[in-house]
Amino acid sequence: MAEVKESCGIVGAVSSNGDVTRNIWLGLLALQHRGQEACGIYTFDGQRFYHRKQLGLVGNVESFDDLKGSMGIGHVRYSTIGRPADEKTSTNPQRIEDFAQPYFSDRPRGGVTLCHNGNLVNFAALSRDLRSSGTFLSATCDAEVMLKILANDLSDGGSLQKAVKNCMAKFEGAYSVVALTGNGELIAFRDPNGFRPLCFGESNGLLMFASESVALDINGIHSCSTMKPGELVIVRANEAPIRTQLIEQDHHARCMFEYVYFSRPDSTIDDRDVYSVRIKLGKNLAKTYKTDADVIVPVPDTARPAAEGISRETGIPVLEGLIKNRYVGRTFIMPSQKGRDNAVRLKLNAVRAVVENKRVLLVDDSIVRGTTMRKIVNLLREAGATRVEVWVTCPPLKSPCYYGIDMSTHSELIASTRSIEEIRKTVGADELRYQRIEELLDAIGFSEQQTCLACLTGKYPTPLAQKVADETRGRPQGQNGRYWETLS
Repeated sequence: MAEVKESCGIVGAVSSNGDVTRNIWLGLLALQHRGQEACGIYTFDGQRFYHRKQLGLVGNVESFDDLKGSMGIGHVRYSTIGRPADEKTSTNPQRIEDFAQPYFSDRPRGGVTLCHNGNLVNFAALSRDLRSSGTFLSATCDAEVMLKILANDLSDGGSLQKAVKNCMAKFEGAYSVVALTGNGELIAFRDPNGFRPLCFGESNGLLMFASESVALDINGIHSCSTMKPGELVIVRANEAPIRTQLIEQDHHARCMFEYVYFSRPDSTIDDRDVYSVRIKLGKNLAKTYKTDADVIVPVPDTARPAAEGISRETGIPVLEGLIKNRYVGRTFIMPSQKGRDNAVRLKLNAVRAVVENKRVLLVDDSIVRGTTMRKIVNLLREAGATRVEVWVTCPPLKSPCYYGIDMSTHSELIASTRSIEEIRKTVGADELRYQRIEELLDAIGFSEQQTCLACLTGKYPTPLAQKVADETRGRPQGQNGRYWETLS
């Protein structure tokens, strides 16, 4: 089975009150759920750049004590392109400098450093074009390709606005970007479809950009603005931000999975309160289906609000029938299938006192491969549940995502080849109910024209993604290969 990985998290900061290292560090801690493979920070003090990259979690702030500057960017990575830099698990290990973001170019503008959240569908073609023109690439990551293309456009003497607009014309896919130049410019831009979230806010001389509002909250910034799809924001020290709408279109493709699963429930994404969306996802399920369960048990943590929504509609109590080990990461974003399999029992344990001799309504946000759900259902049965009914807040995931949620092949998605009844039998549930797409959109509050539903419908917002999906459907998929990374 191919590796399944996730989105990343980005932070950018400018302060009129001194060093921003701790602010970026705090922001990355708040976004740790978006990436656990590696992290990195670049800062600029007006004269030179400082940086620190490391594998694994963000860790202690003391690790970044040698960084200085009133401007900086940071990143937590969950790779969708490129191998992990772990020599024990990779036959082709990369140096941490090549694997972890941000990436750096020593030209133009006294240097440019960049990191992003998302995935370029045309990464392979862009990297081939760069290499054929003599550009050296040290890594296998689309962020480095984006940096080199931006640096080349800036070297031609154009403005930041012109260079970024040229990049938007070349890039296909999802990208929310923060970058920093040696001229003391912090820039942020979001792709014209708005696949991945990006927000910014300011308080007491500190201006910050981040993938989610929680990174601003932890820094005392409690009011944020949403970056519009196709928008560029430029910030220079002691100057008001310059906002420019580079590309404007009447359709967008916000990722529905951010609301269902990936973002923290205390975040606001594109002016939508994630917690309230998940409550409504549960309510909509309860309005669609009936149950005679004795107790509602959410899979911690993302399904809790939905379980509460179901309880409000049905009157059935929500109880903690599954306890999570807080020291085990998110199984969906673990790099290997073996790691995910081992993590399920380490991560969750059933509470016998809650589920024994009970008809359990188990609520989860999604079913990707079905392996995790099967293990959870078994946990509940072993603890004495007489019946396990499963309700899922996300409709069946049938098609790959090429935009940053790394479900990259049809073959790894159980719903791509099996009916709901076949999935029910596979996971061992007595009953299986999925959210319908219309109820999903109702809960999120955006129309189909404003939301990316490609993983549910197989209809992609960009042409190359559609081409790759159509060409790879039904093909056998090796463990390490991804067809779409090599298609032009």
